[in-house]
Amino acid sequence: MSLEQQLENGGVVVTKLDDLLNWARLSSLWPLSFGIACCAIEMMGSMASNYDLDRFGVFPRPSPRQADVIIIAGTVTFKMAERIKRLYEQMPEPKYVISMGSCSNCGGPYWEHGYHVVKGVDRIIPVDIYVQGCPPRPEALIGGILELQKKISTQSLSTI
Repeated sequence: MSLEQQLENGGVVVTKLDDLLNWARLSSLWPLSFGIACCAIEMMGSMASNYDLDRFGVFPRPSPRQADVIIIAGTVTFKMAERIKRLYEQMPEPKYVISMGSCSNCGGPYWEHGYHVVKGVDRIIPVDIYVQGCPPRPEALIGGILELQKKISTQSLSTI
């Protein structure tokens, strides 16, 4: 008898609490989008109708207190670094970070000749997923979100 047939006949589904909570968390990611430069255009494109991140349960939020993922898209300067850290600290646990593009991953082409560019956002906040490219295509961000969902699905309540 299949799972659908059991549920139709009033059956009960038994699962681990970790699996249920992980499924709920990975099925409803609410990113705080922090678009700083040209990568932000690609991030906005991935949320538009052509790629439609809503189908993955990704709904952008305007407040860090409602978000569980922050997407850093673009060049991070030292002046912006303290604001990124403050927003990250305001997010509730568990929280995740996606670094999108060469500039946020490693400073991009600007860090070598610019005194104002941070050589990677991971020097400010811990990063879970890196999305490569300059600027990365919307497909790359979708791939990063799928990788984050895989990571969330394997977590345990005791490690959060």
